[in-house]
Amino acid sequence: MKGWTIRRDDLTHPDVLDLLDLHLRAAFENSPPGSVFALDASGLRDPSVTVWTAWEDEVLLGMGALKQLDPTWGEVKSMRTAPAQLRRGVAGVLLDHLVAEARARGYRRLSLETGSNAPFAAAHALYRRAGFVECAPFGDYHDTVFAQYFTKDLAASA
Repeated sequence: MKGWTIRRDDLTHPDVLDLLDLHLRAAFENSPPGSVFALDASGLRDPSVTVWTAWEDEVLLGMGALKQLDPTWGEVKSMRTAPAQLRRGVAGVLLDHLVAEARARGYRRLSLETGSNAPFAAAHALYRRAGFVECAPFGDYHDTVFAQYFTKDLAASA
């Protein structure tokens, strides 16, 4: 969007840390025990994870991360729009950025895990609009009661 920038983030800006805190609190409030796989700041600082934030001037719009599972497979992590920025298309812009970055890295598949109850309905709609389809648990995931999994074949959708 005009005037928006997407920046690779080092997770030091207080607004980003506050948004991450909100993301984690919401995950725990809306998920049963043992079903939260959201990464905290230390998890997002892992070398296999890259975080981007969207900004309008100095106002944080949202965040998203990409985790490398293997050289051809990535995972979307930590998608969150700042509450005051909802319904502006922030999540879609960030997801498009993550998909483009995954393609640039040579990933052939991009997957994600999210909750399956009502608070996650908007996320499901976003991922389906972007061409993600439901799939079985992947990687180290095992929750088949609460979690919902999506994947996108980047080679087929190029």
